[in-house]
Amino acid sequence: MLTPLLSADWTFVVENLPYLFGGIVLTIALTAASILLGFLAGFPAGTLEVYGGRYASGAVENVGVVLRGTPIVVILLFAYFGTPIESAFVAAVLGLGLRSAAYQSQIFRGAIQSIDEGQMEAARAVGMSRFEAIRHVVVPQALRRSIPGFQNEFTIVLKDTSVAFAIGLSELLTRSNDLFVQNTNAVLEVILFASGVYFVLTFATNRTLDYVGNVFAIPTGDST
Repeated sequence: MLTPLLSADWTFVVENLPYLFGGIVLTIALTAASILLGFLAGFPAGTLEVYGGRYASGAVENVGVVLRGTPIVVILLFAYFGTPIESAFVAAVLGLGLRSAAYQSQIFRGAIQSIDEGQMEAARAVGMSRFEAIRHVVVPQALRRSIPGFQNEFTIVLKDTSVAFAIGLSELLTRSNDLFVQNTNAVLEVILFASGVYFVLTFATNRTLDYVGNVFAIPTGDST
């Protein structure tokens, strides 16, 4: 079973590394920008679902349901062809970012709701306004508790960047597919290379977030 791998000729991959590297850079940039947009929109949305009024929380919840229930390729096609946006990259960031925001809002909503209500009451008892209590007491703890869910979301967004080929964006997987067409004898090598890149990106980010989670973990109060 290892014969094809051991006898593989990697010359073709090496010769096309600059082309593949361009796809890697685009994939990283697209993932980072989409995750950031998802956070900037998803965190306020999750907070509104918990602390917003009846209409605000209902509106945010309904928008989230629509985004989560729509195939990502449809969202990307609409962002590129259904809006005035002319840049495929910007359209991809918008589509992936809003889709991510819909999921991140649920991560943050759950994290906020996991904070004991007694902490809000204690904050109000010492003179904090409701907004101050949310900002200084609830939010810092919720952000820490959301890290595991955020790790999963990063992996999902990273994989979803491959769908950007639908609007003509040449990220890593699209460029790998282009190489398949040029040399069908090097399919195994290109697949292994692309898979290795995705693995390294996912592993490195997850380990980084694990470290961040450990550093900023909420103290348990155990004095032993």
